[in-house]
Amino acid sequence: MTRRNDPIDTRRRRLLHGAAAGLTSAALGGVLSPVAPFTSSTAHAQGNNKRLRIGFQKYGNFVVLKARGTLEKRLASEGITVQWLEFPAGPQLLEGLNAGAVDVGTVGETPPVFAQAGRVDFVYIGNEPPAPRGEAIVVPHDSPIRSVTQLRGKKVAFNKGSNVHFLLVKALQQARLSYSDIEPVYLTPADARAAFVQGSVDAWVIWDPYLAAIERQANARTIANGDGLVRNTQYYVAARKFATAEPHVLNTLLEEVNAVDTWGRDNVPEVAALLSPLVGLDTATLEVALKRTGYGVQPITDATLAYQQQIADTFSTLKLIPGKLSVVDARWKAA
Repeated sequence: MTRRNDPIDTRRRRLLHGAAAGLTSAALGGVLSPVAPFTSSTAHAQGNNKRLRIGFQKYGNFVVLKARGTLEKRLASEGITVQWLEFPAGPQLLEGLNAGAVDVGTVGETPPVFAQAGRVDFVYIGNEPPAPRGEAIVVPHDSPIRSVTQLRGKKVAFNKGSNVHFLLVKALQQARLSYSDIEPVYLTPADARAAFVQGSVDAWVIWDPYLAAIERQANARTIANGDGLVRNTQYYVAARKFATAEPHVLNTLLEEVNAVDTWGRDNVPEVAALLSPLVGLDTATLEVALKRTGYGVQPITDATLAYQQQIADTFSTLKLIPGKLSVVDARWKAA
């Protein structure tokens, strides 16, 4: 992973058009041409050379799993190779899945809702425990804004359709403000950070480790986090066709992620040291973020889907997604 001048910057992506509209070229890096879907017929045609394509973001347990290489070792005996594709955020990752470039990925709680509304054919295959303090609404340290109520008429930056989008909506509701009371500025984390530091926006809604970094590096001040508002749950999602055809591979992946989680929960300094050169952040900043993280893969439950349905209904009411949707339609029915 290439280090950037800005420690949490992500390289600008030029959007691909056509079937992969909105998909980041840097994340794909030549994947669209020779990479075929992972199916039994493909494996036969390629001499049983199967490939698991995992979409990941700059930070998280997938980065740790990638660095440790345990999944590759476990799948090698089955003739399966692993390809890792980096995306700047969950919405872009799900665009990759929709374009057929990703088999499985990890995203926050809101991107799957927007993706399902956009007819992306995926299923939920697991989730992490809630981590409500891992996302927040922040303002510059010298800002006169002291509460969410004071965001009326202000420019608020966030990644549209990301987990923090729901946090913002719930925080506004609690403050008795409507979504139309603010001026949303839709930016990816890298561009939002630049706008925040330059004073082009009044507030930024962001998740860890970007949150921990802006707190420590720019003394940003939190006016609200997810406590009492949202769960901030991390989900594992897979293309429906892949999940139907290869449940064994997905179960193996989830077992390896859970093993990394178990190790990471008890070894935060070691995880921070491992991540530091990969994400370009100092270990102290990463430890702040890691201590706000949930650990341990959990199965998708009725209660989890009911919570996702609340998110879907909220965005449907706000007319930010078209019509109603049924979240349970995206439940994985593992064999």
